Amino acid sequence: MDAASPAPHDEAMTSDDSQGGQRPRRATLDDAAVVAQMLHDFNTEFSTPTPGTQELESRLTQLLAGDDVVVLLTGEPASGVAVLSFRPNVWYRGPVAILDELYVRPELRGHRLGSALLDAALDLVRDRGGALLEINVDGEDTDARRFYEAHGFTNTEPNQTDPMLYYYREL
Repeated sequence: MDAASPAPHDEAMTSDDSQGGQRPRRATLDDAAVVAQMLHDFNTEFSTPTPGTQELESRLTQLLAGDDVVVLLTGEPASGVAVLSFRPNVWYRGPVAILDELYVRPELRGHRLGSALLDAALDLVRDRGGALLEINVDGEDTDARRFYEAHGFTNTEPNQTDPMLYYYREL
C-alpha cells in the first residue's frame, strides 16, 4: 500500500477539531519528521525516555509505509497526534487496536483536539472491522484516566470491580 494515500478504510474519519473544523487526517511518509518531533516532545514533557527524533523518524518511515501502524494528525501545522497499532486477535473477528500515543501540544489543550483525535481513532478502528480499542494509562495520570473514562473507556471487565492491570517485560 502507498502510505502517501489514505487507505479506503481510512476515509471515514469524521471528527472535527475546533481549529477551523479540520478533520484529523492520516499521516503520510512526508509527516514522519513532524510526528517524530511531537512524540519526542511528548516524552520529554513527561520525563519519559526517548530515542530522539532521528531514531523515531527512521522507525516511523518504516511503520508508516505499512498498514499495521496508523498515525493521525490534527491541525495545520500539526498540533495533535494519535498513534494506533492494529493486530489480529483470537477473541475478535476483526483487528484489535491499541492507542499507543495521544498527544496535543500543551498550549492547545482544552480545545477538544484530543477528543477529535480519539473519535477519529475509534471511527478508524470500526471502519477496519475492529471491535476493541485498548489504551494503557499510567495509574497516577488522573487527567488521562478522567479523559478516557469520559469517553466511555473502563479499566474493569464486565461484572467485575477490580481494575485490570497491564504487565510488561522488556526483552
